[in-house]
Amino acid sequence: MSERPEGLSAYIAVTAAYWAFMLTDGALRMLVLLQFHMLGFSPVQLAYLFLLYEVAGIVTNLSAGWIAARFGLTATLYAGLTIQVGALLALALLDPGWALWTSVAYVMAVQGASGVAKDLSKMSAKSAVKLLAPSGQGGLFRWVAVLTGSKNAVKGLGFLLGAVLLGTLGFVASVLAMAAVLAAILAAVAWKMPGGLPQGRKGAKFAEVFSKDRNINWLSAARLFLFGARDVWFVVGIPIYFYAVLSDGTEAGNRAAFFTIGSFMAVWTILYGGVQAYAPRLLNAAHRPGAELVAEARRWAGMLFVLPAALAATVWLAGDPAPWLTVTLVAGLLAFGAVFAVNSSLHSYLILAFSSAERVTMDVGFYYMANAAGRLVGTLLSGLTYQLGGLPACLGTAAGMVALSWLCAGRLEARGPAPAQA
Repeated sequence: MSERPEGLSAYIAVTAAYWAFMLTDGALRMLVLLQFHMLGFSPVQLAYLFLLYEVAGIVTNLSAGWIAARFGLTATLYAGLTIQVGALLALALLDPGWALWTSVAYVMAVQGASGVAKDLSKMSAKSAVKLLAPSGQGGLFRWVAVLTGSKNAVKGLGFLLGAVLLGTLGFVASVLAMAAVLAAILAAVAWKMPGGLPQGRKGAKFAEVFSKDRNINWLSAARLFLFGARDVWFVVGIPIYFYAVLSDGTEAGNRAAFFTIGSFMAVWTILYGGVQAYAPRLLNAAHRPGAELVAEARRWAGMLFVLPAALAATVWLAGDPAPWLTVTLVAGLLAFGAVFAVNSSLHSYLILAFSSAERVTMDVGFYYMANAAGRLVGTLLSGLTYQLGGLPACLGTAAGMVALSWLCAGRLEARGPAPAQA
């Protein structure tokens, strides 16, 4: 067997494990959000539940690149899946009789462990693209887009799965079922993992994590503000707004609201993933030099700004909720998701194209550290802005963060990467 098929087999195994992980990650987020909203948590308290998840992502991504360079990508993948199984089991032990802030602290800690797990798994999968994916079937951009797009589609299904499980099995049975399935997948992957993933190098130093390449640093800053702009409305604002609009407070009304919110979050994320996978064709990336794709990163960030700004103005002027406003929000946020997906796909390609094979785990870890920092800022601001100014404040803040992402993308140098088909 040649080296390339072996590497491709390892890439496929890593991708399959990553899909399974992201299905549980999306379901867990929806379970926690809706369960604790029903228990009476305020928007800011709901945001607190996810803060340590994002803080853990910052720390994990900063160190995961070094860990993978030192111990190998297989070790980080297995560690991520194992920690997620443990986090799901721990969440099942939550006692409804605990005091409010005891529950908040416990769920924050469990979510923090889940954040570590997610970013270990993500870094393993994304680095494997650079190192293992075939380069002759559409170029690096295509393979990055396929992995990232499919991952987000699976996570979208997870949002729907979480809402459905909460409405049918309940909270504890749902997290136990997910832990059992993920543990079985971990065992299967560990048993059948083919060769091809790098094993690490003992001389890797932690200081290597920090890049001296200005393009990687500015791209990481653009990524921070881009994902902050999404999560400032996505994490708390929109789900709670839709719950207030859709639920009549009865058990049946709650179930219907859960299903509708979960469906919207799922459709949004699946659309986002689908557009990400299609982005190389949309941009004709296989026939364009890397310098042009750098310019596209600036242009698409500018296009994205218009959508949250217009939605914020619409909600503010409308005043009270109304059916036409709900339809406008759904359509506008789906459009935001499509344009956001092209921005995200460009970023995911550029970070790998800017990186060398020797530094890829370090640069990807640093870049996703910035991604996690953006989610942290967005998560905190989502609860805070919704509590202070409602949905218009969430969406207006999103527009401001997109503008900052555009400014950072404008600092990227056009020397850029090689053509996307190389």
